[in-house]
Amino acid sequence: MMQNKQSRAAEKWATFMGKSMLCALVREYVDQNMLKQAYKTIKKNNLKQEFPDVYHKCKESLLKNLAEKALWDLAEAKTHGDKQLLEYLVSLAMEAGYLEKVDELCERYSLEGFLNVKESEASVLESKYLRLDELAFENIIWVDEVDGLCAATSHIEECKVVGLDCEWKPNYVKGSKPNKVSIIQIASDKMVFIFDLIKLFEDVPKILDNCLTRILQSPRILKLGYNFQSRGGLSGLAEKILGTGLNKTRRNSDWELRPLSQNQLEYAALDAAVLVHIFQRVHNHSQTAGLPEGNDKIEWKSHIVSHMDNPNKAKKEPKNKKRIGR
Repeated sequence: MMQNKQSRAAEKWATFMGKSMLCALVREYVDQNMLKQAYKTIKKNNLKQEFPDVYHKCKESLLKNLAEKALWDLAEAKTHGDKQLLEYLVSLAMEAGYLEKVDELCERYSLEGFLNVKESEASVLESKYLRLDELAFENIIWVDEVDGLCAATSHIEECKVVGLDCEWKPNYVKGSKPNKVSIIQIASDKMVFIFDLIKLFEDVPKILDNCLTRILQSPRILKLGYNFQSRGGLSGLAEKILGTGLNKTRRNSDWELRPLSQNQLEYAALDAAVLVHIFQRVHNHSQTAGLPEGNDKIEWKSHIVSHMDNPNKAKKEPKNKKRIGR
């Protein structure tokens, strides 16, 4: 049956025949590199003791898949405290450049032997990924009260171009509604404002609504966003235009945590700030590419306006649209 790719029928038959046949099925799955099916069969039929190496190999494959999607908290939960799997997860975090996750896991589970490697890895990461200080930004401003909200809004209204991004806590429960937006980042060319939507909506919802309306509906401000579904993502675009990509390992961290860590703040700020710099680089390059400035300016500007004013796109609600209100 396995030769005819009838794995479901083979599993039913092996279950009927008993443990020895289930073990034979697991070995066949492994020989055919069908680790997912092998893992399910081992777990379902309590065969972990018979196949400890296969079980751990399958678990490591699962952890790697979750880590590649930046689902670190879920990956940690899947280890169930197994030291071997935790050490593997730490190695994945180091490969990804998520050094605070390395510290967090080592401290929580008393894992040793990673300190020296982490220090050498940190120096490599500084040259591998784009950093906020490379973009000459003056400040990251956390906005969680009414005076700061009004001041930030007034500053942003004076800008011609801003970068926009937002973050929310990932929800790992299948079939449940996504969490609401936790923060929104708005970057000018020199500073980034991070709005604490959780607190502002709770304390001053009407003022928050008014300020965001003034910013988002202003025809004088060009708002830059990015479609993360595009191949390569924002990191790929940054690498193509600016020469260095972004470290995206923190994108699925807990954005409802208060206070946010310094690494979270810098990650969030960079996602909005880099949009402004990408736009400036493309705009400046297009003006020096040989075309008359007036014609070229009309070309890129008309493309942006037509995208914003497309009636067909305006009518369609994106499936994964995030809600700002709480």
